[in-house]
Amino acid sequence: MLLGIGDDASVVRASGVSVTSVDAMVEGTHFRLGEGFSEPAEVGHRALAGALSDLAAMGARPGEAYFVLALPHGFSEQQALELMRAAGDLAAETGTVIAGGDVVVGPVLMVSVTAVGWAADAEALISRAGARAGDLVGVTGSLGSAAAALAQMEGRAPRTPAGAPALQRAAYPRPRLREGRALAREGVHAMIDVSDGVAADAARLGERSGVELVLRLQELPLADGVPEVADALGVPPWQLAAGGGEDYELCFTADPGERERVEGALAADGAVRVHWVGTVREGPPGAVLLDGQGRPLQLEGYEHRW
Repeated sequence: MLLGIGDDASVVRASGVSVTSVDAMVEGTHFRLGEGFSEPAEVGHRALAGALSDLAAMGARPGEAYFVLALPHGFSEQQALELMRAAGDLAAETGTVIAGGDVVVGPVLMVSVTAVGWAADAEALISRAGARAGDLVGVTGSLGSAAAALAQMEGRAPRTPAGAPALQRAAYPRPRLREGRALAREGVHAMIDVSDGVAADAARLGERSGVELVLRLQELPLADGVPEVADALGVPPWQLAAGGGEDYELCFTADPGERERVEGALAADGAVRVHWVGTVREGPPGAVLLDGQGRPLQLEGYEHRW
């Protein structure tokens, strides 16, 4: 970064190839403000986390982030500062520089983030398009916290100490940047971030690669609090793990012969654990979801529809 906030435009010394993601969050669609829902700090953190998660899915190193805020009447300067301070904390934690942006008046709170990442060359990056028949399907970390948190915030499940970890993680998700770079170094074939639920995102990866992913739902890793919230809702825990959005884990495919190497690389890097949840086969591009008896199920991810 040669010039940043305070000039008409930022100036960055380029190296290698750039990777750019644009993400937006709109009040009433992606979050609700107020007691029992989201605070401004949580909105700022989540907005940057979502954009950085896209860079993680490519295996890119984070570089710069640019924010556009639309602030409604009644949203105070103090609240705006809380939002940006939280984003700044995550930026510092991940090695991202907030390099500029804009602030305007709008009818509701809107936060748009453009995140720019970097890689030595295009061959170092991973896309959604490389999955191969015979691959294993892996997922980092754990799933379901966002869906479990939303159920509690909306009153569909009671708020209990057991469900509190899901609320905390959903408020401050961690983009898997370290994991994405480690997986890219180990040569995984395809990767996508889990922002709309693994049911939907695995299907997108399969469609882009021209293959069929087969996921075993009962093997999905569950975040803390998910089983308890699922029990209160009367649904199987994998329904929250597969169908909820904004978990920001990574779903990827890799050669079976590379399984131990992939696991070892993440362990050596201090990253979260990998769980193997399915396979890739020739078939209609997309994903098939299997229950505990191996029967296919219809389950959609989370999508903001207009």
